[in-house]
Amino acid sequence: MPSAVPSSRGSSPVLRLCRFATMGTVAALILVAGVWASWGTAQYVMLTKGRERGTVEVGRCGAQTCAGPYAPSSRGSQPRAEVVLEKSVAVEEGGTYPVVLEPDGERAVRSGPAGILYAWVPLGGALLLASVVVAGGLLRTRAAWVLASSGAVLLTAAFLAI
Repeated sequence: MPSAVPSSRGSSPVLRLCRFATMGTVAALILVAGVWASWGTAQYVMLTKGRERGTVEVGRCGAQTCAGPYAPSSRGSQPRAEVVLEKSVAVEEGGTYPVVLEPDGERAVRSGPAGILYAWVPLGGALLLASVVVAGGLLRTRAAWVLASSGAVLLTAAFLAI
C-alpha cells in the first residue's frame, strides 16, 4: 500500500530546490548570528594591539557584574580604582584575572586563552544548532556531524579553560 506522505526523493525538483535554499539560508543565518554575537567580545580579546591590558582583582560581585581595581601591565595604561567585569561561573570574589579594557575604559573583558574561548561560546552554540538544521533540513549528515563536533569541541574547551 502506498504511503500517504510523499518522500523527499519523490517530490518535485522545484520543491527540493526550495527546501534546500530555505534550510541553507536558515543554517547560514544561524552561523552568521553566532559569529556576530561572539565578535562583540572577541574583537577586544583577540586584537589587543593598542588596547589597555592588565589584571583585575575582583573585590565585589553583583547579580550580573563584578568589579575591582585594575592594575595595568601594558605600556600607556593607567591604573583605575574600579573596572567592571562580566560575572560568569568562573569569576569569583578575591580572584585576579587578566583582562583587556574596552575603549571606554570602564568595562573589562577576560583575556588569554580562557577569554578567547569564552568569547567564542555563542559560535559554539550556533554550530550545534546549525548542525540540526543541516542534518534534518538539508539531509547532509556528514556536514552536520562536522558542525556538531566543532561546536562541542569549542564549548568543551571553553568550559575546561575557564
